[in-house]
Amino acid sequence: MNTSLYDLVTRTFAAVEAKDLDIMMSLFADDAVLIDPHFPIPRMHGKAAITEGLRVAIVRNAILRLHNRQLFRVGELSTRGSRDREAPRHQAGDEAKFPAVFIFEASDGRITRMQADEPYGPPGIVGVLSFLARLMNRFSKR
Repeated sequence: MNTSLYDLVTRTFAAVEAKDLDIMMSLFADDAVLIDPHFPIPRMHGKAAITEGLRVAIVRNAILRLHNRQLFRVGELSTRGSRDREAPRHQAGDEAKFPAVFIFEASDGRITRMQADEPYGPPGIVGVLSFLARLMNRFSKR
């Protein structure tokens, strides 16, 4: 597959905004790595782990938008909380905007590494809940 990095990133952002998990996963290599400090498991390796991490992000965020300021260098992510009581990320209907940098690596037309780098952790209770989820995950693997 001969896909430029530009096309790959554009298609990834469109799939994230559309919340289309099938398209998102078709863009990743089987052994890809996704790193995001706001996920309960910040480093996901392989399609199964990435699929589950993105599924949680989709459920927790009713709206996901990526606003490019400098294409593929610096962006801003805005999200609106889901009304799903099973996995609330923040209050339903609340909108959050924060700066983000997305780093992509690709090989053979597939994403091999995608990393979101926000300059700070999530604020308030979301930060506390993320910390506790990571702590529980760390101890459950022992």
